[in-house]
Amino acid sequence: MAIHLHKGDLPEGLDLGPVVAIDTETMGLNPHRDRLCLAQLSSGDGNAHLVQFARGQYDAPRLKALLADPACLKLFHYARFDVAVMRHYLGVMATPIYCTKIAARLVRTYTDRFGLKDLVKELVGVELSKQQQSSDWGAETLTDEQLAYAASDVLHLHKLKARLDILLDREERRELAEAAFRFIPHRAALDLEGWPDVDIFAH
Repeated sequence: MAIHLHKGDLPEGLDLGPVVAIDTETMGLNPHRDRLCLAQLSSGDGNAHLVQFARGQYDAPRLKALLADPACLKLFHYARFDVAVMRHYLGVMATPIYCTKIAARLVRTYTDRFGLKDLVKELVGVELSKQQQSSDWGAETLTDEQLAYAASDVLHLHKLKARLDILLDREERRELAEAAFRFIPHRAALDLEGWPDVDIFAH
């Protein structure tokens, strides 16, 4: 496994393939208040590419092009947040999308545990450490522990997707999942416009 740290954008010429796992690290969970600090990406080859953003510097033309590329499937766990925060800071709405959390909610109805740590342990057989989850991602220099934690959030998503796809087909819920994935950009837009905790479909 190799972790590559890039400042401000992906390197020129990097090809991450047709399905890219993506995650973000921020200063908190409010996109309007808590800035985007890091974006992690993996092609599923066991390597991770981390893009670190300095405060207010979000040009990143190569990353933006990848997020907007209709031929590249963006693979997230809890896409709703990552898509919203990247739309707010990078100005790009990532599409098309696959969200392992939504897929898991549709097929793992026997449990209420849908965190990445739980899913990866059950479906991939890997124990993830969440020790650095609440660390200072805005630091100018990130520790080796922070980098390893950030990378771990994308390194297993391809295998997780493969397991969830089997379950979606088994339970005949793939079409429903794909419809939910297509709605994620709209849900993210609602979050950014001020409806984060409101179900607009409710009575």
